[in-house]
Amino acid sequence: MAARSWIVLEAGFLIFRLPFMLKYNQVTNHDYSENLNEVIPIKPKKDNPPIIREQPMSYDEFDALPELEDGSVVELADGNLELSPGAASDHQMISVELLYAIKHTCELEYVILHEIDVILSPKEVRRPDLVMVSRKRMEIITKKGIKGAPDLVVEIVSPTSVRRDKISKLKAYATYGIPEYWIILPAQELLEQYVLGMDGKYELHDVYVENEEVASERLPCVSFTMKEIMSKIPELPD
Repeated sequence: MAARSWIVLEAGFLIFRLPFMLKYNQVTNHDYSENLNEVIPIKPKKDNPPIIREQPMSYDEFDALPELEDGSVVELADGNLELSPGAASDHQMISVELLYAIKHTCELEYVILHEIDVILSPKEVRRPDLVMVSRKRMEIITKKGIKGAPDLVVEIVSPTSVRRDKISKLKAYATYGIPEYWIILPAQELLEQYVLGMDGKYELHDVYVENEEVASERLPCVSFTMKEIMSKIPELPD
């Protein structure tokens, strides 16, 4: 996914150049032009002319952004904002069923969380679908999110997130030392299990479908099948 460039006006406004048409008036209270190379001008504060500069966004600036009312997910990727649509109904159902399955066998040893910021560095903040953190490492869980590498992150692929989940996030999670990464592909009803190698890169360790029991050397409490998860997801109309 191409990085989103952005501009800060010293007068206190934040503008994003997005690669798709989007109204982001929760931040600026102004609409963006549908011409992707134009931004509707914003009147600066009186006697305070704007000084425009381009630079990566810091975590403090990211943390100050408001939540979007439409449920869109905002992440910080190497200092650039990434926006993605909120999870569809079937996506959320899979996430909940997976959370219940893992919690059933792992709750005594791990905290299982979803829709929480994972703050990997001042320029990298991701929001996986599910996260596992050992109770021996509870100190990395804060009110604002998880500060550091969890024991496991899980992403459920949607039609708009394939490249992000399987390329950019895979690289980011490996870079910041997350030992295990699962990618769920609902259309194929399978789970890809990636394990961090000695070289700091992920290796595809296994693929689970149907009644094959998901297992992890690092997370021995895990015990479920994709059939158990997907059989609980109803067919939904468009």
